[in-house]
Parts: sequence; structure tokens; C-alpha cells
Amino acid sequence: MVEKYYSNGKLLLTAEYVVLDGAKSLAIPTKFGQDLIVEPIKEPQLVWNSYTNTGECWFQAIFDLPKLRLISTTYNSDKEGSAEFIAETLYNILQEAQKLNPSFLSAKHGFVVKTNLTFPQKWGLGSSSTLINNIAMWAEVNPFTLLWHTFSGSGYDIACAQHNTPITYQIVDKYSQSKPLVVEEVKWSQNFEDELFFIYLNQKQNSREGIKRYKEYKEKIPLSEVQTKINQISTLSEQFIKTNTINDLDKIIVEHEQIISSIIKINPIKSLLFKDYFGQVKSLGAWGGDFVLATGNEDTPAYFKQKGFDTILPYKKMIL
Repeated sequence: MVEKYYSNGKLLLTAEYVVLDGAKSLAIPTKFGQDLIVEPIKEPQLVWNSYTNTGECWFQAIFDLPKLRLISTTYNSDKEGSAEFIAETLYNILQEAQKLNPSFLSAKHGFVVKTNLTFPQKWGLGSSSTLINNIAMWAEVNPFTLLWHTFSGSGYDIACAQHNTPITYQIVDKYSQSKPLVVEEVKWSQNFEDELFFIYLNQKQNSREGIKRYKEYKEKIPLSEVQTKINQISTLSEQFIKTNTINDLDKIIVEHEQIISSIIKINPIKSLLFKDYFGQVKSLGAWGGDFVLATGNEDTPAYFKQKGFDTILPYKKMIL
């Protein structure tokens, strides 16, 4: 019997970086995501095929089962890395899933697996998180546990993969068995949706590098000061959800950008690239790449295209 799993992509609108230390964040699932299709075969092998949003196979690997030994792999992509690196990453995820559920991949038969992205890999909407969530569903294991055993990260992207509405996401204690985190669905459907745009900055940001940099900078700031900033960001996240006017949202964005900038010692994206823009621009996720959120009007697409940024998605085309 063929099994199919699907996970939503993600965007973190508030609390980037500090979400790792307990700040309340606002995160939104996207209309883009990734599926995983599993078909059993007689041979004791796991045959893995990953496809881009245009239908091209960019990664293939064959593993012997049940030992999960890599037999062969091929890789065709402009992403950094190699076939061996991608195969090793996949192996680690599958191996951790086996540890969490020893019966996973223990059958005498094998599987052909196909994954299909519905967004370009370079967009950074969660190719890794959607994969982990899909594998977790297939393996019947906790996706947050699987994430934290294989990658660094807050887990907000896993929560987005599972929800079809905007959410607030807050880590209480990763290691708590009873309440490691709080995820709540929220209504964030504003009367100014037509004034919100997502712009791709033409480069994919490595979130793991961003997290590493944040932790290094955070160590140079007194703990009490960090906690104050975390509390401020949590408050801004709540205000972000409740705001009723684009002018109020602009003010929240400016304050939010200043606080994060003071922690990671990187100038806000507007001051770096868009000083003359008439609206506000907010970095999302790991600063320096992927998408930004811009407030604006019908002139917004023309402004960013003139700056060389051609991928501009209105709110309604991005958000689930």
C-alpha cells in the first residue's frame, strides 16, 4: 500500500534567534511544502529519490535494509554539499528515527521513497523541516525529538509543518517530558493583507550558521540584558498579532529590528539595502538571506524589482 505524507513550509515573522531561548514567536505555515511518498517493494532496500518543484530528481540514494548501509548515491543540484554529505544527513535522520522506533524499517521488504518540493530549494521555506516531519510521521515518532536529535533549531518549523493556521510558538524546556513547548493557533488575518509582501533576497541563508553566530554574540551580553530583550520581543510578538493598522505594524517592525540588531550586531536589512524604501522591511529567520517581509502598496513590487529582487510574493500567495 502506498503511503503519502505532506508537511507545510514555514516563515518566522517574529522572535528570530531569541525563540531559541524562550521568546514567544509568531510563525506562519506557507502554501508551499513537501510531500513524501512511500511504496513497498520486495527487495530489502530503501530506494530514495528527491525531486525539485520542477520535477527534476536532484538526489538519489540506495540503502541496504535492515542495516541501512549506503550502496550508492547521486546528486544533481546547485546547492552546497555533495552526494555523500546529503546521503549522510539522510542516514542520520533515518537512524535516529530507528532509535526512537526500533520497528521502523525493520520489515523484510524494502521501500521506494519519493519526496517532492513545491517550492524552489533556494527559497529556504523548510526543505529540511518538512523532510523531518514527513519522516517522523512515516516512522511514527515525535518530530520535535527527531529534529533535536539531528539538527539544531527551535522547532517552530516543525510546528508550522503540522498546522494550517498562524501559530505562536514558545519553548518552555526542550528536555521536559510533560511540557517542552507551547504551540497555539492564532488568527492573524489583517485588513491590510494587501499591503504585505514577501521578497526573496536572492540568497539562501544557512540557519545553523545563523544560530551559531547568535549564540556567540549572546555570550558577550549580560544574562539579565538578554532576558529583558527576550521579554520585549515576546511582547512585540503579541502586539504584532493584535495590531489593526499598517502604521502600528511599521512601528513594531522598527522596534523589533532594533532589538535583534543589538543582540546579533548586524544592521537591520532596511538600513543595509533599502534605505530609500517608503515602507518598512523586516528580516525573517536567520538574517542575511531567504525572505524579508515588507509593508507597502501597489508600488512595492516595482521598487524591489528595480533593486534587483524579482521574487516578490503578496501575502495571500505565500500564506496558507
